[in-house]
Parts: sequence; C-alpha cells; structure tokens
Amino acid sequence: MLKDPENDIQSANDKGADKVVGNIVELELDSIEVNPYQPRSSFNEETLQELASSIKELGVIQPITVRKLGFNTFQLVSGERRYRASKLVGLKTIPAYIRIANDQESLEMALVENIQRQDLDPIEIALSYRRLIEEIQLTQEEMSNRVGKNRSTIANYLRLLKLDPIIQTGMRDGFITMGHGRALITLEDTADQLEVYEKIISDSLSVRETEALVRNLQNPGQKSTSPKAETPAFARKAGKELSDLLDVKVDVKANASGKGKLIIPFKNKTEFERISKLIQGEK
Repeated sequence: MLKDPENDIQSANDKGADKVVGNIVELELDSIEVNPYQPRSSFNEETLQELASSIKELGVIQPITVRKLGFNTFQLVSGERRYRASKLVGLKTIPAYIRIANDQESLEMALVENIQRQDLDPIEIALSYRRLIEEIQLTQEEMSNRVGKNRSTIANYLRLLKLDPIIQTGMRDGFITMGHGRALITLEDTADQLEVYEKIISDSLSVRETEALVRNLQNPGQKSTSPKAETPAFARKAGKELSDLLDVKVDVKANASGKGKLIIPFKNKTEFERISKLIQGEK
C-alpha cells in the first residue's frame, strides 16, 4: 500500500491504481470498517468459530472485497464472516480486493455479491432483492440481469416477505424450507398460515403434504385429504425397541417419506447420562 497520503489513489485512473485496484492486497484489519449496507444481519456463532479454526490452520483462502474510503481506510463490501473470523484468531492482516465506489455502488455491489452466496437463507435473499428494488431503484427486469436469475424466481422470493414474521424466522432458522413458505403464502389469513406452520413442525410435513393441507383449508367443502398419516411401521417398531432398550417411553414421529424425529425424555442428569451411555454402547 502507498505510505504517502499525497500520492494516495482516489480513482481507478490515478497513477499506480492498476497495482492496487482490482488486485489482491494484504490489508491491515484495523484499517477496515464494517459495511453498514451488509445484507446479512445475523451470524451463526458456531459456524463462525469453525471458520476461525480453519483460518487459523490454513489462512484466509478467499480474499474479501473492500472499497476505498480514504488514505489506508477501507470498508467491507463482501466477506464479513472471513473478516470477523480473522479478528477472532488475532490476525493483523487479511487478503482483499480493492474497489473504488460511491455509497450507492457499494450497496449494490454488497447486495448482488451476497445474493450469489450459497449459505444465505431464503429470507436474507428476499430482503436483498427488496433493497435492490427500493434503494437502488432497479426494476425486476434489471435485477434479473444483474443477479442472473429469472424474474419469476425473484418474484417468488419477494412473496416470502408477505409471510407472518414468525414463519419468516422459522425459515431463517431452517425449520421449514422455501417450498413450505411458497405453499403457506397462498393462505391469506395469518392465523391459517400459523396453524399450518405449527403442523409442519409438529408432524414433520413434507412440502407436498403441506400443499395438500393448504388445499384442504382453502376448499373445506371437499373431502378431506389431510396428509396426517399414522407413523410408518418401521418407525413404530424402532420406537418400541428403543423404549425397551433405554427403559423410557421414546416418542417417534415420521411421515410417509420417512422423515421424522425422535424424542427421548429424561428426568435428571443421572438418567440423561445413563441413556447417553446406552446409546453409545457403553456399559
């Protein structure tokens, strides 16, 4: 980096800019500030610790992207998890791509680059799309070209924001999928949405089963085809065997596709440790 403020690079046309802008440069972490336009609002502490451990072992493999604010001062555009994890393990510098952009360009870059990430949940993506429309004033057609997604895909994400906030939180936490959300959004009554949402969680309903349940609610006069089915035989058998083995009543719930959950109760720490040893095959 340049050490002389008088020769500081202010634009991509400045002398020496080609050696900095667009290239990977090792920047001091203290010279970088968090981007207020960051679309992601929550960071999983466990996965952040896992990333920190990886960085401690292997270093930062993928550079972050920053925009230049002033002399040796920068702002994150993308890569906040890598930035946070690097600080956690006490790194002093981090590899970064440097870009020169104004606030609006920075917001657009941050939103578009974050939408391309694989680990964003559907609600985070939907919120990013909405910000591109409202704050950057992009049409759905323009946004489709920027992010490489069909307009119908973008519209489906935006519709998720009409769901009750409780359901949106459930989707962000991974309790339901985007497919479940798309089925629920066809219910206009929030109370109906929440009723079906609770049933999805309690009965481990698949997307197809959820769609059937929604159709029944929308057409109450038709013969019920509610997807609530009895627990499959394999799950009932396994539940009985586990109950006998662990000497507690094991509750098994599963749908027709085999997806479900086990609930193993315990009264205190001693019983928990006893059950844990039995599960692990210890005596």
